[in-house]
This record gives sequence, structure tokens and C-alpha cells, in this order.
Amino acid sequence: MKFLDQCKIYLKSGDGGPGCVGFRREKFIEFGGPDGGNGGRGGDIVIEAVDGLNTLIDYRYKQHFKAQRGGHGMGRDRSGAAGEPMVLKVPVGTQVLDEDQETVLADMMEVGQRIVLLKGGDGGFGNAHFKTSTNRAPTKAGPGWPGEERWVWLRLKLIADVGLVGLPNAGKSTFLAAVSRARPKIADYPFTTLVPNLGVVRAGEEEFVVADIPGLIEGAHEGHGLGDRFLGHVERTRVLLHLVDGTQEDVQKAYRTIRRELRAYGGGLAEKPEIVALNKVDALTEEELAEKKLKLRRSAKKPVMVLSGATGEHVPDVLYALLEQIKAARLMDGEEARSKAYKARYNPLDDISQADKGTR
Repeated sequence: MKFLDQCKIYLKSGDGGPGCVGFRREKFIEFGGPDGGNGGRGGDIVIEAVDGLNTLIDYRYKQHFKAQRGGHGMGRDRSGAAGEPMVLKVPVGTQVLDEDQETVLADMMEVGQRIVLLKGGDGGFGNAHFKTSTNRAPTKAGPGWPGEERWVWLRLKLIADVGLVGLPNAGKSTFLAAVSRARPKIADYPFTTLVPNLGVVRAGEEEFVVADIPGLIEGAHEGHGLGDRFLGHVERTRVLLHLVDGTQEDVQKAYRTIRRELRAYGGGLAEKPEIVALNKVDALTEEELAEKKLKLRRSAKKPVMVLSGATGEHVPDVLYALLEQIKAARLMDGEEARSKAYKARYNPLDDISQADKGTR
């Protein structure tokens, strides 16, 4: 299946059906009167997040989506049928953006989440609705209200716990293949990874999801290489695993290059918890390893872990370190959620009323 994480589509909700102008024509009824029914309501445009999808490829070859219009009103006070809604199924993590690509209209974060993006038009009134004490035989009916329409962008941001970042050929795909059942392309030339990959990793009794994105190079935020468009897939991660190729000459420059691109991209990536790891240590001597680890620690200003994705050396240590960071981030998210819920329920007037009761 091809991977597509961004597309532009046209949406239009259904128009409301027109009302009916009708009069009763029944035997033995002296004054028939109006009996035209109302038109049906147009169908809505609904966005639904579903499980089992990880690409927007379904919207690559079809970009126009229109909901069904409402049915016509009919005689004998029969209202028209409501139009069927148009349900667009998207992967979890999809954002719906306005045409300016900045305004977020919807953010689909949970399986089963449904949002009515465009409402269908209301149906027109039949002539029975306009009957009054002075107008016993109205001959007018409403045409129905038009539906809404707009162009929107769909942008997929994969939901994972850990994001792998690093220069091309830093060993990210090899690491992902070693710790999960994912099978990304692995070769000895740069930019073997052209699209993001996800893998489920198990550390002890716990599991978490790792996202591997194409490598960054200097100037990626200006469009060099594959650019930084895939960095959106690690925006939602809880921790970054920054892999540095231990076989290259200047590990400090490699680290600073990626950090510079993360700051230029924004989105809070530069502030995320980060674990720095020196990869491919199986190809280094003990003296080279000690020297490069010291240099990298000076640039990162934090402890540096070592591993080899090819041989599996020290890989479990890195996984457990990632798991600790993930648990800490989840705990912090839970505390923030409880704090927001408390603030939503808290009313300062309650404290004032309690103080007044105490003074009486």
C-alpha cells in the first residue's frame, strides 16, 4: 500500500429538499385545504477516525465528495426523506485543516471519533406550513436551504510513543527492524527510508510504538533533501531517540545539525525529552568509542547511551530507558488532565459563599 500523509479535497454537504404545494382532493370533504409536506434535510459531511488505516491514499484519486440532497416534500403532508450523510474514514491522528493549511478544523485522536464537519441544508417548508386563519389556501413553498461547501486539507500525523531522528544512514531503520516486526528498507546508501514506518516494541511486559521517519540533513527546513515535512509524524511522540552514527568523523556536528533542524521546524520538538544514543558501536574500537562518546556528551550536555542495531548490543538498555521516559510523560499528561478537569469544575464564587456562611 502506498503511503500518503497529505491531500486536498473538496467537500459539499447536501442541499435541503424543496417543499410541496398541494391541496386535498377527497370525496365528501367540502374544504380540502393545503397538505403540501416539507422538504427533507440534506446529508452532512462526517469525518470518522477508524482503526486499521495508516495512510490517506484513498483520497489520492478522488478529491470531490458530496452528500446526498434532501428529498422533495409531497402531498398528504408527507415530508421528504433526509439525505444520507457522507462519511469520510481517516486514520487516527489525521488533522483537518482549512484551505490556508493553518487553521485546524478537526483533530482525530481516537478510534471511533466522529465530527460533523459540514451540516446539510434544511428542507423547505410546504404550503401547509404557511396556512393561517386569514390565508386558508397558501400557494407558496420554500425551495430548501443550500448545503455548505469548502476545500480542506487532510494531514496525517502518526501517533507513536517514540520518534527516531538522525541523519541519513544513522541506523534508524536497522534499529526499528531489530526491536519490532516492522520491515523497513535497509541499505548502505542514504535516504533508504522515503516514508515513515511504525513498529510495536516490547520491553519486559510493556509495549510502545516507535516511529521512524526519513533522515534529515542540514537545511532540511529550507527543503534540502526530503525536507522536514515528515517531522510532523513525531510531533505527537512523548520522547525522541536521537541516533548518531558512531562511524562518522564528527559526531558533534551530526548532533548539532539535527538539533538545529528541530528548532527551525518548531512544533515543540526541540523541547521534547530526548535520549541520545551512539549507534554502530560494533564497528568502533574501545578508544574510538570512549573518545566519540565524550565528544557527543559535551555537545548534548546529557548522558549518552551506546548501542548497535545490527548486533543488538545494549539495545535492551535503550528500550528500558525509553520506557521510563514514556511512563514519566504519561504520568505528567494524567496530572495535567486532572488539573484541567479540576479547573473546569472549580468556581471561585463557591469559596466566597462558604466564607459568607462562616461569618454569619
